[in-house]
Order: sequence, then structure tokens, then C-alpha cells
Amino acid sequence: MSGNSGRWLCAAVAAVAAATTVAAGANADSAPEGKRLVVLGDSFTANALDLMPADNSCARGATAWPAQLSARMGIEGTDQVANPSCPGASIDSGPGYTLGFEAKDADKAGAFGPKTQLVTLQFGLNDHWGSSTQTLWDAMQKCVFDLADGCGTDAVGAGRMPDAHAVSGAAYADRIRNVVTYIRYYAPNAHIVLVGYPEVVPADQDSVCLDFFGVVPFTQPRGRTVVDYFNHIDQAQREAAQLLNVDFLDARALTAGHGLCSPQPWVNGVFDPGTDIGGLPFHPSPTGDAVVADALYERYVR
Repeated sequence: MSGNSGRWLCAAVAAVAAATTVAAGANADSAPEGKRLVVLGDSFTANALDLMPADNSCARGATAWPAQLSARMGIEGTDQVANPSCPGASIDSGPGYTLGFEAKDADKAGAFGPKTQLVTLQFGLNDHWGSSTQTLWDAMQKCVFDLADGCGTDAVGAGRMPDAHAVSGAAYADRIRNVVTYIRYYAPNAHIVLVGYPEVVPADQDSVCLDFFGVVPFTQPRGRTVVDYFNHIDQAQREAAQLLNVDFLDARALTAGHGLCSPQPWVNGVFDPGTDIGGLPFHPSPTGDAVVADALYERYVR
């Protein structure tokens, strides 16, 4: 990580290390109490179209799971929510918003304190892993609709897909550790939860399907490397949560059987009236987001 976010994270670790030797004094009096809900994440969190406006603001959907969760908690639209999530955000790959930037933004708003109840993180699909400079989304745009070559098992060697094997729990944990350490220190009573991604495609299939207008399915039969990538991200999040002693919300299990082109999809196709006609393709429908919001509420808030 580089720039201001990197310096902030280094300072955060130093602050944690030094905290036991510094008297609280006046600092305790001015420390923020924290916000009940802090949401950090990418487009699966924000779940709204973002055309990268000049002011660098981030679109956030009215039916995205953070909005539904804050409504369930009775704090929607109040100062008890910090939600700097942003479409396109990554852990630390950039360009654009990163986990460090979002955490710093939340911190400036007084998000982390003893009254912070829940902090969620949902990242990974927009990152570079290993030596690859491709993200999953960059590669998918090229290979999913490539009827000649597709995203089959030869796609990695041909450079059409990044290698999913570079995605590991240890690497994931290393990349989020500084932020988790900071949050844990300054919000000691909060549940810190890595939120997994929902089922977009089943873990055991070789094809990738996408509905157009709710009536015209497009299927890429050679999609195994896309499926493998989702599988590796899911496994890396689980392992990272265990390594860092934080919780993992298995959104994939919660939405199993409701991926793209299923009889009852909870993931948007393209202009599909059966899910969300204006929703982001490959992203959760309002129903899919409700499942995640309800699970977070029942496990960590109720």
C-alpha cells in the first residue's frame, strides 16, 4: 500500500504498539465513542452504479445490504452508521479506494470507539494476486464473452485469466492485518466480520451463465477458471478470518442455489426484471442483499 493510506496504517500499528506505555489522560476525554455500525467494502457492499464522478464520491444503493441492515438496527440515516464502501474498492491494489483509505475515512468520522458494535469488511475481487496485474473483473469482461476461447483451463496460461492459486488465506490475512489490528484496538467491543461473497456461480460447475432481460440466457461453457477464482476467494476469506481471529459470514452458503440463471436468482443479470432491472450485473439483487443483512443482524446485533 502506498501514499497517505500506507502512512496512516504504519502510524496505526505504531500507535497500537505504544498505547500500553502512554497515559490516557486528556486523550481519553477526546476519544470518540464510536458508531454502532461501520461498513467497509467494494461494489458487493455498496451495490450501486458508480460512473467515477470527478469529486470521487461513491454511489451506494438504497437496497444494498448495509442500508437494509442499518434499517433493521433502527439507525438508518443517523450518525450511528459509517459507510465509506465504494464500487471498485480493493484491499490495496488500487486505483481508487482501498481498505486503508476507507478505514481512515471512517476513523476521521469517529467510527471506531468503545460503543462500536459491528465492523464489516468485504474485499478481494478487485485485487491483484501473485504476480498478475489483472483483476477477476478485468479478465471476465474479455473471456466470458469470448465464444472462441472462453475462460477454460487454458485461459491462465494464455493470459486471459489470472491464476486463482495465487489467492491464499495467508496472503489475504497479511494484506488486511494492519487495519484489523487498528480496529480491534480502537473498537475493542466490536464484532469484526469478514463478509463473504454470495453465490454468483455454483462452486462445482464449469460454465458461466448470465441472463439478459430475464428471457435470454447467455452461457459460456468454458468458464472453469472463473468458478475457480470465486472458490479461491471464498476459501482465502475463511482462512484469513481464522488466522486473524475475526468472524466470517458465509454469504455463499446463505445464497446457495440462487446464483446466476438459477430458477430463483438472487444475483442480477443484465436488465433482468426478475431480480433488479437496473441493478449491477453479477451483483446481488435486493433479495440477495436482504439475506446478508438479516444474517448479520441475527448473529451480531439482535
